[in-house]
Amino acid sequence: MRHQALTFSNFPTLLICLLVSLFTSFESSESQNLLQRGSSLSVEDSSHVYLTSPDKTFTCGFYSLGENAYWFSIWFTNSKDTTVVWMANRERPVNGKGSKVFLQKNGDLVLKDVDGSVIWTTNTSSTGADRAELLDSGNLVLKDIDGNTLWQSFDFPTDTLLPNQPFTWRQKLVSRSGPGAFASGYFSLYFNDENVLRLIYDDPDISSVYWPNPDYDVFQNGRTKYNSSGVAVLDGRGHFLSSDKLQFSALDMGDFRIKRRLTIDYDGNLRLYSLNNVTGLWMVSWLALLQQCQVHGVCGRNGICTYAPHKPKCSCPPEFELTEQGNWNEGCKPKFNRNFTLNSKQVKFITVPKVDFWGFDLNFTQPSSKEDCMKLCLDDFRCEAYTYRITEQASCFTKSMLFNGHSSPDVWTTTYIKVPASYNVAGLVSGIKFKRICKLSESNITVGSSSMYHFPGESGQKLIWICIYSFVFVLGAIEFLVLLSGWWLLFTRLGVPSVVEDGYRALSSQFRRFSHSELKKATQKFQEELGRGAFGVVYKGVLADERVVAVKRLGDIYQGEEAFWAEVSTIGKIYHMNLVRMWGFCSEASHKLLV
Repeated sequence: MRHQALTFSNFPTLLICLLVSLFTSFESSESQNLLQRGSSLSVEDSSHVYLTSPDKTFTCGFYSLGENAYWFSIWFTNSKDTTVVWMANRERPVNGKGSKVFLQKNGDLVLKDVDGSVIWTTNTSSTGADRAELLDSGNLVLKDIDGNTLWQSFDFPTDTLLPNQPFTWRQKLVSRSGPGAFASGYFSLYFNDENVLRLIYDDPDISSVYWPNPDYDVFQNGRTKYNSSGVAVLDGRGHFLSSDKLQFSALDMGDFRIKRRLTIDYDGNLRLYSLNNVTGLWMVSWLALLQQCQVHGVCGRNGICTYAPHKPKCSCPPEFELTEQGNWNEGCKPKFNRNFTLNSKQVKFITVPKVDFWGFDLNFTQPSSKEDCMKLCLDDFRCEAYTYRITEQASCFTKSMLFNGHSSPDVWTTTYIKVPASYNVAGLVSGIKFKRICKLSESNITVGSSSMYHFPGESGQKLIWICIYSFVFVLGAIEFLVLLSGWWLLFTRLGVPSVVEDGYRALSSQFRRFSHSELKKATQKFQEELGRGAFGVVYKGVLADERVVAVKRLGDIYQGEEAFWAEVSTIGKIYHMNLVRMWGFCSEASHKLLV
């Protein structure tokens, strides 16, 4: 009886110990930060067995996309959209059954597909690595028995840099090929031969550097090529520093607790993100290019990028069509025979107003007449198009390729695309303005190397006089309307300063108008103050689409319309990597706010 009493009295303690033991065993099968030599992780167990960093910030395991494609990856544990920051087998996903990653007894970490083929390896078979470990920094490392690092994922980045991850001239960040895809795209961040950090579009046929500004030299861009290290790093506070003197900071710099990442996105822009721990959403706290259309190749070959405040739009020029539906990386293809166009002088030109194309210039002349510019293109079989701009001085560029097309209200360039003379063009063609007014047939117009127009016979002479009289009549009507508009503006808007007009123009083309009630709701009645200065107070706000913004409520100095619109106009004209982007404004009576 005494023995039974002892047994029953100890039973609760034994039960608790057993449960603790089982719970600990369950936890280790669910989450661990070590993979011992001789152990493995399998795809089938990917929802149960994975590596986590000690502070639970990062997870390492198999990430799936679609029905049967898996990548051995590292991702942020608490981000809402499962943000992947590193991949071992980026180009070759493995099968959903039987695929495993092994830490072999020789110290090599190997990923094998279901058929046993090696998809990826660390090539550390001679090191005798003892374990794989996921650190709080998001770095997956192989260590020996003494704790020395033998290999690390930080040396092989994909599209993302994490805080305190060195980036050197030996490495590249390469974008994804598109949204919801993991394969390598055409955009890269790298150190060039002069150890200058650059962004480049690089496909099998075209390479084009677009950041820093290719129109300026290294020193005009605030960089230096007099460095031998070629190294850069993002620190834990959100400050980025490179050996070529590039440096920038996150909007929320200073807080070590904020999780950050620097990513080259599939659209070619380089962005610094900060994680909101409450919502699990990312906020852009810095970006390289404020205007997305400055990214070369964002709409592919022959594509045109049209600037818009929230999301730029891609389109094809007249007589071009999308090469691959839904994929702007492949750009646009002509509906006509381009090879014929290049080898024949019997051609005409499609007119594409307010569109310019960067790069691939065959000739540049200044000043030049439009006819001289066209003749340069006609006389060069390599010329696919020419661009002509009239500003303070006329400028002419002939193009060997149509790439980096862009359009915005500030573009005053017209592009003329060469097509065969026999091709029936549905859009505007150089010289077709006369045709549309005078209703000339296509056969009456020949564009060649020596003359622009040819009207045959006596009937042609009559048509010329009809055109001239029509032109004079239309010109007189236009002049009358211009004078009438001028008088209306003089009497109805007299006294409106030019800065106010500039402000209206900037806002109409770029920014959204918010109501005061919208911003009051977004800031929770202007509750959380971020800072203040001589000209107003800045509050934190969250818009209806969950964008986190800073709302600047301007002080009494801005009660006048002129001062307010002057500031808006100035901000609308400034684009710099160290300035936050302006999303919109509010101007209701005495309420003057910038978002």
